[in-house]
Amino acid sequence: MTKGRSILDVIGLNSLSQAKKETLIQMSILSVACILAFSARLFSVLRFESVIHEFDPYFNYRTTKHLVEKGYYDFHNWFDDRAWYPLGRIIGGTIYPGLMVTASCLFHFLNFLNITIDIRNVCVFLAPLFSSLTVIVVYFLTKEVKNAGAGLVAASMIAIVPGYISRSVAGSYDNEGIAIFCMLLTYFLWIKATKTGSISWSLLCSLAYFYMVSSWGGYVFLINLIPLHVLTLMITGRFSHRIYVAYSITYSVGTILSMQIPFVGFAPVETSEHMAALGVFGLCQILAFVHYLQANMTPASFNVLFRGVVTIGLCAAGLSFGIASFLGKIAPWTGRFYSLLDPSYAKNNIPIIASVSEHQPTTWASFYFDLQLLVFMFPVGLYYCFRELSDANIFVILYSVTSIYFAGVMVRLMLVLAPIMCIMSGIGISTTLTTYMKNIDSGDQPPATVKSKKKAADYPIKSEIATVMVTIVAIFLTTFVFHCTWVTSEAYSSPSIVLAARGHDGNRIIFDDFREAYNWLKFNTPENAKVMSWWDYGYQLTAMANRTILVDNNTWNNTHISRVGQAMASPEEHSYTIMKELDVDYVLVIFGGMSGYSSDDINKFLWMIRIGGSTPEGAHIKEGDYYSSSGEYKVDKDASSAMHNSLMYKMCYYRFGEVMTEQGKPTGWDRVRNQEIGNKDFELDVLEEAFTSEHWIVRIYKVKDLDNRGNK
Repeated sequence: MTKGRSILDVIGLNSLSQAKKETLIQMSILSVACILAFSARLFSVLRFESVIHEFDPYFNYRTTKHLVEKGYYDFHNWFDDRAWYPLGRIIGGTIYPGLMVTASCLFHFLNFLNITIDIRNVCVFLAPLFSSLTVIVVYFLTKEVKNAGAGLVAASMIAIVPGYISRSVAGSYDNEGIAIFCMLLTYFLWIKATKTGSISWSLLCSLAYFYMVSSWGGYVFLINLIPLHVLTLMITGRFSHRIYVAYSITYSVGTILSMQIPFVGFAPVETSEHMAALGVFGLCQILAFVHYLQANMTPASFNVLFRGVVTIGLCAAGLSFGIASFLGKIAPWTGRFYSLLDPSYAKNNIPIIASVSEHQPTTWASFYFDLQLLVFMFPVGLYYCFRELSDANIFVILYSVTSIYFAGVMVRLMLVLAPIMCIMSGIGISTTLTTYMKNIDSGDQPPATVKSKKKAADYPIKSEIATVMVTIVAIFLTTFVFHCTWVTSEAYSSPSIVLAARGHDGNRIIFDDFREAYNWLKFNTPENAKVMSWWDYGYQLTAMANRTILVDNNTWNNTHISRVGQAMASPEEHSYTIMKELDVDYVLVIFGGMSGYSSDDINKFLWMIRIGGSTPEGAHIKEGDYYSSSGEYKVDKDASSAMHNSLMYKMCYYRFGEVMTEQGKPTGWDRVRNQEIGNKDFELDVLEEAFTSEHWIVRIYKVKDLDNRGNK
């Protein structure tokens, strides 16, 4: 290397202008963040084989495979007779197809390039790929709101924040895997449209919104947040021609496009969740017309006309809305939407919604677990946005406030909160570092002027304070990285289909009972066998065992699920009647008493009882009958007779009373409930044990054929 030449001279960077150097550095950092986002989500692939996670992703994978093999026309018209027996399910009209179409297009594109890849691997790695794209969108979104420095910090945070990794890890093939990217892309294009008033940006925003609608039902949050932003701008006197053009095009084109999704249909103009967007669209037209009249009329004439038009308009709008609602032309809010407004609504009225763990309120520990440093830096970013109010800043403030509320009501919506937490924290950290970094004395500063000497005298330890602040922020960022790595490794990298635990010697133990049981069903039962289980396992059963199931995770028919709950909660004789009515051949239950797996059916049994008793056919099922005399939910000798005699209890604890699970404990010791079961010596009358997995996590029973006299 030539003496006196720096590395920048050698690679030719010193010849670039300062602006180009900064751009190159920013793009380099952004590229590293994208790579980090992708690699951070591969823990599950490194620790286990490449598998699909959770429950819903198995349905998505099964439908994507059908789309790739049969084509879109067949996929759109597919009637799935393996689900919801004997009702079945029309797939094309009951799903958001964006995820499947995206994976299918990527699969065909790769094959067009002669890159041979299995569709399963495309599904496994799709969420990490889109997380990298999300990093890029967060950078540009934050840059529009603040500056490039804040954008880089926010992009680096979204790459590793656990609240987003939880739904974008490899194998998590769910709608949210691409929906967060779609949502943030729509927000970025919306801000660009409002800044420029450009038809082009507004049309692009409409297309992004259409992609969002095709991907996830959470688009309802988006189509209410954007009108809320426009309404706020109207109230604060910031409404302008730019906002009018942006919203009018985005709403009208986006709504027409969204109605092309069969599952959405006419909902954007018929349901209460969309009425706010329609109302704001009408207000935009009225306000624009008012501005036109104001510019072409005398003030006195305009005031008279304005008061009359506003009075008549409000009365007409209210009357129209009331008549349409009364006639059923506007559908009421859904149960999930009511749950967001009133957290107790689902628990009191719709137990099927309340039974889902994702719909429970979020604890403070969950906020810290999924966000850590962001919880403390978020208010700092919010402060800086309030200090420099602009149309874009008002939008992210509204996004922040609403997402915090909804994430607190429903833990699932932590996913919506995580991106804005990163954006606000990026703004806060970037502005803090920018403020204090320039106050650090590097030791080679030029001689101070008289004015600067006076400032230094008023602020004598400026450099020391700035150094402390920068050091604190650096420590916070370091702990954030370690926290995110630990959470991702321990909590979000183990697929629910393959369980892992630590033995007494510290070695890892793998529980592969689910796949073991599903394979047994696939190869040891008739192809037309009907399997009854709780709805949690329906998608996995159809995808992995290829058997007909009664209920699954779609949970669209409360009556059908209630019937299954009644069968599980009733004594054997009553359950047998229900199972024969539903043409059941096999019954599957999940039991954790042997292995210590806490997410088993005994822990979910109270929800089966509540849902089973929520319909007229289950009126005989009372939740109180399944508690002990002291009002506790128990499985020991104090448990009620209704509990001991229920089909669920007998299927889970059949032969369990003969087994010793822990040293020094009696036989029949339930390791999840930490109780000795109260009913050990019993036989099954209408069922026979067909299969029990290695660790007793999955138990399958065959329904006996009894003659009319009840003989076996």
